[in-house]
Amino acid sequence: MGVMKRLTAIVQAKANKALDRAEDPRDTLDLSYEKQLEQLQQVRRGVADVATARKRLELQAQQLQGAASKLQDQARQAISQNREDLAREALSRRAGIATQLDQLKAQHEQLVQQEQRLVATTQQLEARVSAFRTQKETLKASYTAAQAQTKIGEAVSGISESMSDTGLAMQRAQDKIDQMQARAGAVDELLASGALTDLSGSSDPLQAELDRTSRQGQVDLELEQLKGQLTPPQPNAALSAGQKPGTGSESTGVNAEAAPDEMEAEPEPTSMPATANAEEDGDEHQTGSGDLFSLEDGGQP
Repeated sequence: MGVMKRLTAIVQAKANKALDRAEDPRDTLDLSYEKQLEQLQQVRRGVADVATARKRLELQAQQLQGAASKLQDQARQAISQNREDLAREALSRRAGIATQLDQLKAQHEQLVQQEQRLVATTQQLEARVSAFRTQKETLKASYTAAQAQTKIGEAVSGISESMSDTGLAMQRAQDKIDQMQARAGAVDELLASGALTDLSGSSDPLQAELDRTSRQGQVDLELEQLKGQLTPPQPNAALSAGQKPGTGSESTGVNAEAAPDEMEAEPEPTSMPATANAEEDGDEHQTGSGDLFSLEDGGQP
């Protein structure tokens, strides 16, 4: 028995909690207003029914009064004709009509009082419904404003369901990005260390190393050739004029700027071989500079 009571209490608590979550105060206020309008309509219908009954009594009273007046005339006519018996019959009927009129008058007074009470009740109920309608709209507006403010606050603070879903989605996306970046870095490290094979390149690591060394040697060779082409050649006449007797190999180490000075100080003998050598050197210099901008021979001079 105690278990059933406890189970019933739990079910009721769950049901009340679910109803509280599902209940909207604005809908409840609208429902209460509709019920009050229904009650007001019923009271108005009652007033109309009472007024109808009162009107019917008044019509019946008018008819009975008309019949009583007619009987009164008939009694006078019978007396004028010396028909006392007919006059007595007419007056007897008129007395019955008077009794009915008294009863209708009492009912009419009751209906009038009831109608007045219903009219007063209707007026009070109308004022109450009007005040409730104003209060209802005010409460609905306040609830709507509070609800909007709550949603804005939850959205700003990030605790609303939509913002929480957005935050979780962004977090999952960031986790996936971090995971992919880490995987890409790990694959690059494994490829660099040789633990994994690069299927897009050569499958033989020895051949790959030889190809790399060959390319490096070719680059070094082209670099030396470019350096030789860019270095200006030393004229033979300037070297022969700047060299003095008695200086061995050590005198040739004079600064390159001193040789032109000595060439300008001492006149050079005009000789065809020196001129020919200078022209040959100039041709070689022009040829080398021309090859520098030509890539058809692979940079070969």
